Amino acid sequence: QVQLVESGGGLVQAGGSLRLSCAASGTIFSINVMGWYRQAPGKQRELVAAITSGGGTNYANSVKGRFTISRDNAKNTVYLQMNSLKPEDTAVYYCNAYYSVIDSDYWGQGTQVTVSS
Repeated sequence: QVQLVESGGGLVQAGGSLRLSCAASGTIFSINVMGWYRQAPGKQRELVAAITSGGGTNYANSVKGRFTISRDNAKNTVYLQMNSLKPEDTAVYYCNAYYSVIDSDYWGQGTQVTVSS
């Protein structure tokens, strides 16, 4: 069973930084796409950033220039470096991993990020 374990959330003041990590385990298959999504209260879950196994990246317009996604394929781990945080970045952040060989994706349990003004 695939498991995604997230860490790194917390409370930070506006303008501060946080780094999220997500480690995947439980399968021998390679992960094609790893990503971070977020869901604020009363809002739909949205893509924040994604990265392919080859290093291609995609970012939401709202985080471009402030957030950086990276991954360590050997460790099946994805990171999200978040700088210049704003109160509107407050949300639960979820890690996602997509395995094309089994056409399945998996979610982490979520980690809370709170940015105070």
